Amino acid sequence: MVAPHDRRLGRRHRPRRHLGLPSRPYPGGLGPQPHRVRGWLTRRDTPDFWDRVADVCDLYRNPPRGAVVLSIDEKTAIAARSRRHPGHPARPGEPTRQEFEYRRHGTVSLIAALDVCTGEVLTEVIARNDAVTFTAFLDQLDATIAPGQNVHVVLDNGSSHTAKHTKKWLVAHPRWTVHWTPPHASWLNQIELCFSAMTRRVLRHGDFSSRDDLIDKLETYVIGRNETVKPYKWTYDGIPLKAT
Repeated sequence: MVAPHDRRLGRRHRPRRHLGLPSRPYPGGLGPQPHRVRGWLTRRDTPDFWDRVADVCDLYRNPPRGAVVLSIDEKTAIAARSRRHPGHPARPGEPTRQEFEYRRHGTVSLIAALDVCTGEVLTEVIARNDAVTFTAFLDQLDATIAPGQNVHVVLDNGSSHTAKHTKKWLVAHPRWTVHWTPPHASWLNQIELCFSAMTRRVLRHGDFSSRDDLIDKLETYVIGRNETVKPYKWTYDGIPLKAT
C-alpha cells in the first residue's frame, strides 16, 4: 500500500496504524507523549535515610529553646551574563521576549547561612569552595553568636562539609551540633528555598554587565529580603509519603 500524500507538507506520511498507534486519538489527551520527559534520581540504599529526614524535620518543627538553628550551603558558579541585544517588554497577548545570545563576564560563588527561627540570611562571596573557606565562614558565625548559646546547623554531604578539616573544626567547637541531610536529599536544607527564590527573582531573567554588577544585585536582593522576611513554616514531619 502506498502511503497517502499530504499536500500541505509536500511529502508522504504513514497512517497512524502503520506507526503502531490507534486510528483514533486517546480520550482526554492521555496517549503517549514522547516529547515530554520526566526525570528522577534513584536514591542510594542509605539505611538511616528516614532517621535523618525525621531528625532534620523535628529540628525545624521543634527548635531547641534558646539555641540558634542555621541552615548553610554554597551556591557556586553563578554566571554573570549580559544579553547581546535588549529584550522586548510584554504586550497584550505576547510574553516578554529575551535575547538568546549573551556575553560572559565570569562567575560568582556564594556561601549562605539561614537563621531558621528568624528567616534572615547572611551571604558572603567566596573565591574557593573548600573546607578552609567553609570553616572560615563558620568562624565568622561563631564570633557573632553569644558564647552561652548552642548552635544547631543543617548541612548536606558536600565535600567541604565532610572534609577532615571541617570535622576537626567541629570537634574543637562542641557547642555546634550538625544535623546531616541524607545523600541526595538537599531539598531538606532550608537554605535551598532561599537559593530558589534568588534564582527566580534575580538570576533567571537578569542582565549583568560585569561580575561586580552581579554581586551588587545579589547583595541588594538579600538586604531587601531581610527587611521584610519571615521564617519558613515547615510542616513536613519526615514520615514517608504514601504513593498515590
